[in-house]
Amino acid sequence: IDALGVAVPSTCVRLEDLAVARNVEPSKFLLGLGTRMMGVALPDEDTVTLAARAAREALQSAGVGGDEVGLLAVGTETAVDHSKPVASYVQGLVGIGSNCRVFETKHACYGGTAALQLALDWIRSGSARGRKALVVCSDIARYGLGTPGEPTQGAGAVAILISEAPRLVALEAGVSGIYSQDVHDFWRPLYSKDALVDGHYSVKCYLEALEGAFLNYRALVGETPPEGSFFSDRFAALAYHVPYGKLARKGHQRLRELDGDPTPDTSFARLVEPGLVLPSLVGNIYTGSLNLSLTSLLACHPGSLEGQRVGLFSYGSGSCAEFFGGTVQPGAHARVRALGLMERLEARQVLEVPEYEAIMRARESIDERPAGADQTTGAFGYLGVEQERRTYARGGAA
Repeated sequence: IDALGVAVPSTCVRLEDLAVARNVEPSKFLLGLGTRMMGVALPDEDTVTLAARAAREALQSAGVGGDEVGLLAVGTETAVDHSKPVASYVQGLVGIGSNCRVFETKHACYGGTAALQLALDWIRSGSARGRKALVVCSDIARYGLGTPGEPTQGAGAVAILISEAPRLVALEAGVSGIYSQDVHDFWRPLYSKDALVDGHYSVKCYLEALEGAFLNYRALVGETPPEGSFFSDRFAALAYHVPYGKLARKGHQRLRELDGDPTPDTSFARLVEPGLVLPSLVGNIYTGSLNLSLTSLLACHPGSLEGQRVGLFSYGSGSCAEFFGGTVQPGAHARVRALGLMERLEARQVLEVPEYEAIMRARESIDERPAGADQTTGAFGYLGVEQERRTYARGGAA
């Protein structure tokens, strides 16, 4: 991983305010979910605009031009078209050259990791010939007003630039624990804008997949930990798929129990908490959730992870999971902190609940919105539909 880019909406809602409006004890959202705020996408924002903004930031952060990218993949489960990939829109908006492999990947929240692993193999095989791969994870998680899933919504994108000489994280080659099975824990029929979820079953599937992927990884590595320590202590930090923070805590408990740790909670603050800072302020971003947690580790860790291993767990309902790791490179913390993510999050407009509800209702018809109906103010803003084609502004603030 050579560079990162992150895009989030400029507006958000406090989970405490939402709880009060829904006559729910605030601690049920704040502590029960581990989320404080969730991003709210405006009507001129969609999966494409978020992806393009994140992609541009990753390229600018690395000082890389669009013609240096030979593979562009977007992982998403909230695509805007059944045929044309989000990646093609991003190619045009960001200015990626024509000699580039461009496609979209789908497997619920695992789709971004699928694209990442494909990109890594493309580079390691020699096919890249010195070029970079750009993987973008972009989604708008929505379940509808007043639904049980409402407080687990969010929106955002994380772009990852992959190169042969990474300046952030050098990912392990050929060692990745995999687990998959055919389940119906979470899905979204073609006719629906909102996802359907079997909540308790989905948590069960997440934990089973974590167990399968971690044990597979552990067997592949084949290390015996030193006396008095556990296998997962080979990592200085762990980033999990985080649809909400409480699930990462449950996952970490399961992982440490598999290691034989009699007090699995005691390592949570040390290994996991720094990776939950950004997710707790953005909410669920589906394919980008793991990568936002990794970004949080690099931006918010109180110490230094440089020269140390981090473990990464990705899960996508349906289901497929992967556990893999990498080593944080010198200067990685400074590079990610230079993006000013915390400052951007603090500068967001906090919506009152009625304002948030009005935006959610307006989003119901954005796929039929006539082009030019409203003037966009955001970078790469969505302008609407003209002759059955989505149109976007190419300018605007970052």
